[in-house]
Amino acid sequence: MSNLRGTVRLTGVAVRAMLVLTLLLGVGYTLAITGIGQLALPWQSNGSLVDAKGNPTGGWTGGAAPVGSALIGQSFADANGEALPQYFQPRPSAAGKDGYDPTASGGSNLGPNNPDLVKTIAERRTAIAAREHVAESAIPADAVTASASGLDPQISPAYALLQVNRIADARGLEASAVRALVESRIQTRDVGFLGEPRVNVLQLNQALDSLGR
Repeated sequence: MSNLRGTVRLTGVAVRAMLVLTLLLGVGYTLAITGIGQLALPWQSNGSLVDAKGNPTGGWTGGAAPVGSALIGQSFADANGEALPQYFQPRPSAAGKDGYDPTASGGSNLGPNNPDLVKTIAERRTAIAAREHVAESAIPADAVTASASGLDPQISPAYALLQVNRIADARGLEASAVRALVESRIQTRDVGFLGEPRVNVLQLNQALDSLGR
């Protein structure tokens, strides 16, 4: 009988502890962090959304309708999935069925020697070489491989510069002007040594649109 009472008492303690911790950590902590985020960094907390002119929008910032996020990669392709020639193209994406799905962030989870991944990379390399009129050996790795999240908003400067001539032709611009635009948008390593130099694709394409061509 005493063993039964002990079991009931311990079960009651465990249930109460679970309820208290659920309220404290599952509800209270979440509400506190959400509140701090909304007060201190409302734009970032609401998805870092930008309008067609590149201005912060959405959430408490108000403004025009958002066209994308500065932190989430998106496609610049037509309804058939073909790359729009007048825009810089992002990294490939394995997030969701058609890629670039922010609700299904993730990579392909295929190993480097997986035959399906090897075939996909080879097909991407061939397609990019034809689109950009360059040798396959000139194509950087980020142009043919998806990131771990599938939603990286940046590409390498090498991949951005590889696309300059195609975009200049599509928009009737001087290649030197498009190249200068890319170079002006290169973000250096964080605090001088973290990460790699990169270019935000959405912001770069918005800068292109601001040229009026």
